[in-house]
Formats: sequence, C-alpha cells, structure tokens
Amino acid sequence: MRKSTRVLVTGAGGFIGHHLIEYLKKQGYWVRGVDIKRSEFAPTSADEFELLDLRRWENCLRATEGVEEVYALAADMGGMGFISAHHSQILHNNALINIHTLDAARENGVKRYLYTSSACIYPEYLQTDANVTPLKEEDAYPAQPQDAYGWEKLITERLCVHYSEDYGIETRIVRFHNIFGPLGTWDGGREKAPAALCRKVAIAKLTGTTEIEIWGDGEQSRSFCYIDDCITGIYRLMQSDYRDPLNLGQDRLITINQLADIVAEIAGLRITRKHVAGPQGVRGRNSDNTRLRQVLNWEPEISLEEGLSRTYAWIEEQVRAQCATTSVSEVAIV
Repeated sequence: MRKSTRVLVTGAGGFIGHHLIEYLKKQGYWVRGVDIKRSEFAPTSADEFELLDLRRWENCLRATEGVEEVYALAADMGGMGFISAHHSQILHNNALINIHTLDAARENGVKRYLYTSSACIYPEYLQTDANVTPLKEEDAYPAQPQDAYGWEKLITERLCVHYSEDYGIETRIVRFHNIFGPLGTWDGGREKAPAALCRKVAIAKLTGTTEIEIWGDGEQSRSFCYIDDCITGIYRLMQSDYRDPLNLGQDRLITINQLADIVAEIAGLRITRKHVAGPQGVRGRNSDNTRLRQVLNWEPEISLEEGLSRTYAWIEEQVRAQCATTSVSEVAIV
C-alpha cells in the first residue's frame, strides 16, 4: 500500500524536510515536496518538487491536491538570534502558512496530517533554572511561551486539535527539542547552537586560533536530538493512533559550554571560551520522554557525541570549501 500512498512534505527545501523526504522514499512512498526554496546542500529525492509560497491560500490548495498525508514542516524560523529579533515576521508568516495549509488539506480530503511544533511552546516560568525539570507535554498550560515563535506554534497545535474534532482529519502533533545534523543551515544567522559551534570550532582549527565566542555565560542548558532519530520519531508518530502533542528529543541535559567542549574534542582542538553578549533564550530546557517511550515504544538512540561527530565533519568540510573561495573572516559570522 505504501507504494501507492501519495505524501506531501512542506518545508521540503529545509533541513528536516530534506531528510524526511529521503526517508519516506526509502519506505516506498510517492512524495511531493513544497517550499519557497530548493534544498541548499543536496538534490531532493522527491518525485515532485514545487516552489510555492504557502502563505497564499491558492498555493496551499495546489500543494495538498491529490495527496493522502501531509507532513507540515514549513516555517519561517532559525536559531535564537533570529527568532528573538523577528517576532512580527515570524508570527505573521507562520500563522498564514499553517492556517492555510491545514485548511487546504481539509478542503482536499487529506486523511492524515502531522504538524511539527516546538519545545518553544513551553512556559517561560518553568525554564528559569539551568537545572530545569524535564518538561512534560501537559506543562504547556497555563501558557506563557517566551516569544512569538512559541505562541504561533501553540495556537496551531490547538487548530489541529479542533480540525480533528470538527472535520475528522487525523492530526498528529510533534514537539521538537533542538534537532541538529548535517545538511542544515550552518551560517548566516539562522543556524542553531550545534551548527554555530561546529562552524566556530572549524574556523578556529583552520586558522590556528583557540578562542570561541559563546553568547552569555554559556551555562544555559538544553537537550539536542540528532536528525536520524528525529525522522524515525516523526514517522512512528504518523503511523500511530496518538492524537495529542508529543515531545521528540533527547532527554540528556547539557550546557552550551559543555556542548562547545564536546565539539572541540571532536575537532582535536583545545579552546578558550570568550563569553559575549547575545540572545540566550530560556535558562534551561529539557524533554521529558516518558510519554514518548509509552506511545511509540521507542526513544532517540544516537548519542550526542556521535551526532556531533557526523555534524562537525560535514560543517568543517563546508567551512573548508567556503574558505577556498573567500576569506575566513567572511565565514566567521557570530
């Protein structure tokens, strides 16, 4: 049956979308990818790839036509530096994308719809300590996300729930906790902490320096999940009967200072941390994976060290290639 199942992946030109399409093709699905840009680092495996702006209703109707399942990954997003400085843009663009895509899926008779939410929906008042208590799914309420990105994600979660209740479309909601890996944004301001640190360490290694800039004191804490585990979790959730939001991430808490040290060790470099002013987000955030294990009978398996080793090797290769055509100072974006 899978070989005849037609699937749409939005955000197909992005990091997670690109990996998801490769996985679905290996499972035998027919896949349409849609984005406003093509995959930057590798050609797509999609059967069809359309460049469409999903902020527009008619484009969402076109994207969802003739498919049975939708993986809704499209979003205007980035790392903390980006989402802390573009609140109106993020709320406006993502609200249009998600409202139009979900309603177009309903209009076109899509049977199953997976929405990719974020750990950013969790209340700021539960994340004020670096030694944070892992966040359970029910901790989302009373609501108080830190920024517009989190608020929009939470509202769209509610929209999925109500569309399921009112129209019968099977919706699934996954809350990502800091997904990282190769073939993702690693410079330009939208990259997240693992990629940014891999880039900084690679530049230090190639230039013979040791100093790495860290935003804040570096004691802010997070958990990080490798892309292969993320894709496995997404697919398992889509196949399940579970309709409520579900965390997807590692539950190993680590500080940004520790993350930098692991990357440096992988690179074979001894670093000196220089702490500078910069956006840090909440003080601590970690995933409670109790329900993930119960619902999917599974949890992420790839260690942080292994995932970072694969990611660092790819990013060092990108830095080397870019340094061959430009100066290192132009690559070294904070």
